[in-house]
Amino acid sequence: MIRSVLLFASSIGLAACACGASAAPPSAALLAARLLSGTPAAEASGLAASAAAPARALPARNVRAHQGSLAASQVEAANRSAVQEPERDFYAGAVQVYPWTEGALYRLYTGPGEVSDIALQPGESLVSVASGDTARWIIGDTSSGSGATRRSHILVKPSAAGLKTNLVIATDRRVYHVELESMARAAMASIAWTYPEDALLALRARAAAAETQVAAGIAVEALNFNYRIEGDSPEWRPLRAFDDGRQVFIEFPATLPEGEAPPLFVTGADGRSELVNYRLKGHYYVVDRLFAAAELRLGERRQQVVRILRESTGPARGRS
Repeated sequence: MIRSVLLFASSIGLAACACGASAAPPSAALLAARLLSGTPAAEASGLAASAAAPARALPARNVRAHQGSLAASQVEAANRSAVQEPERDFYAGAVQVYPWTEGALYRLYTGPGEVSDIALQPGESLVSVASGDTARWIIGDTSSGSGATRRSHILVKPSAAGLKTNLVIATDRRVYHVELESMARAAMASIAWTYPEDALLALRARAAAAETQVAAGIAVEALNFNYRIEGDSPEWRPLRAFDDGRQVFIEFPATLPEGEAPPLFVTGADGRSELVNYRLKGHYYVVDRLFAAAELRLGERRQQVVRILRESTGPARGRS
């Protein structure tokens, strides 16, 4: 029975070739399998032909067009999410003040017959300005102020309403990306920025300076440096001592905070040593009273002692 089926399948294939059909003949083994499973010969032949037919590939130009469309939609979505639009709460007078964010696009709406100002950070130096459309937009730059308050400005004016382009502004501190659009009815006078990261760095610097500042409001010309330091020579031996008429400042090497700070004892009128109120500021001891003699002591078995004596000779003010 199987042999007769195979012969039948072979005869079908030969008949198809004899008829000059354009489609490739179906596989005899596939037809035999379909016939054994009860599939009609015509249907089995159609299945075999569809299975044998190669898949139709998209033309290369269609693939490229699809990829380009996908990339364009992704770029558009990224730009929309990055654009910073004007907000009423961030206006200072007529100036829209954007908070600076790396990678953001900042919108500036302009109008024909109006000049809009892009104001950079004071002290920031302009390096270059590039525009996507220099034919229909007038773009220039100027500056205001001087010294540390000198400020660069980019001036923008469109030739007509309904225009769009962009600006890339490079400075010595950052790169600005500005989206320009001209409107017939309204124009923004100016845009500027606040710089949260710079403000935070300045705040940290001020805090660090406050921590290391020994004293404030001291007149240099009132300082008295008539102090002598004698005794042992440990690594922490003070460099100098001086007073401002109210407090005594004892300056140590900058490595003092890394080791053990020696306690200070003031020698009283009866020759006895007594502890005195003082505090460590940076590598200085700030003593809250004047004294004629004091000692710094450190160690137990072999104690290191350094004496600080105020000279009684003529004053030496304003010297270090």
